[in-house]
Amino acid sequence: MRAANKEPKDNPRFVVTNLRQSPQWIYEKVYCPRGDVENRIKELHDGMQIGRTSCSNFWANTFRVILTAAAYVLMQEMRLHLAPTRHARAQVSTLRERFLKLGAQVVVSVRRIVLHLPRSFPDRDSFHHLALRLATPTG
Repeated sequence: MRAANKEPKDNPRFVVTNLRQSPQWIYEKVYCPRGDVENRIKELHDGMQIGRTSCSNFWANTFRVILTAAAYVLMQEMRLHLAPTRHARAQVSTLRERFLKLGAQVVVSVRRIVLHLPRSFPDRDSFHHLALRLATPTG
């Protein structure tokens, strides 16, 4: 395994299975996707706090879980629209902090709403790209 500006080192992986495919196929097509799914579950739990069901009412907790799942779907859409930028594989907590929780001056007129972002906003280009991709087509 080689990391940038570091000495190469071994990173052995062991998978015990009764599948008959090649080891490389099993690792790339079975083992790695499973790990990716576990990362998405961890993101739901830690980044979106889907386990926060502290209400004593079953329906209130169900509604919280549904809202959290819907918010996660929106985060996935943000990721898809950020594909050519460096935030395409960002975690939901990073997306929330960089694109949703930011200070801006809001100017409302009859025909439009304008957001004035600070000049020091480090992710200005990515935010602009995301806004254009999510915008409603005119016509």
